[in-house]
Amino acid sequence: MRILFLCVANSARSQMAEGLARRRFGDRAEVASAGSQPTVPNPFAIEAMADIGIDISAHTSKPVAGLNAADFDYVITLCAEEVCPWLPGTTHRLHWPIDDPASDDPDLTPEDFRARFAAARDKIDMRLTILDGLLDVPPGPKAQEFHASIRVGDLPRSTRFYSWLLGVWPKDWTHRFATFLRPDLNLNFVLLVSDGKTLHQDTLYHLGIDVGTKDGVIDAYDRAIAEGVTVFKPPRTTWRGTPLHELWLKDPDGNLIEIYARLTDAELAMMPDDKNEDYLVDGTEPAHA
Repeated sequence: MRILFLCVANSARSQMAEGLARRRFGDRAEVASAGSQPTVPNPFAIEAMADIGIDISAHTSKPVAGLNAADFDYVITLCAEEVCPWLPGTTHRLHWPIDDPASDDPDLTPEDFRARFAAARDKIDMRLTILDGLLDVPPGPKAQEFHASIRVGDLPRSTRFYSWLLGVWPKDWTHRFATFLRPDLNLNFVLLVSDGKTLHQDTLYHLGIDVGTKDGVIDAYDRAIAEGVTVFKPPRTTWRGTPLHELWLKDPDGNLIEIYARLTDAELAMMPDDKNEDYLVDGTEPAHA
């Protein structure tokens, strides 16, 4: 993998990005940086990197002339207010607008500059951390519909607002909720009266995706296990309320995600008299089941 960072002077942001990326990716990536008007590495950039154990004191500022974007897997521009360099060629382009920590403001003290450069460094580092996590994301569930529910304080006003926003009347509504469908957006969106209850699956405050079939739910479970995702409730067919094949996951912050599929007519015809849930993967039933 080859990564190129670009800014104007190649003296601060792109230099720090190069140093941060070299440490993060190691031998997984070849990293370079350049600028449209290169000068010299800023001493405050060198100091900010030294503060976290990275030595860029031997770096030099390099021009973009002669570079071709197609020679890199990722070209990342870091300009905010300035006009960023543009390289011809096909590549994966990312734009991370980071304010230039360098300044001609005479009122800024050395401590001000140290704080500005440290802040820019840390913003770049966080973006690199996110990029690192995205490079090897495996395929996830094959979604056919996105579902979201939010709480609202005034259901009539919110229903009117979202009817305007989404361009449709709700499919149905009660004194407690309103449900909007936008098949062209694969969207199922629900407004719920704010009742102060804790967010959990029984109060419907969650995100969800429809994967179409029972096998799709089971496949999503297998993918979640392989990815190390927290499974809150394993794949089940639930008959009470709205019959569904469903799987409940937790995101890294504990937010609940429902992976579901509506039952076919043939599956609905097999509803048991006791309406007890059926677990779809052997060995996932609770001990008391």
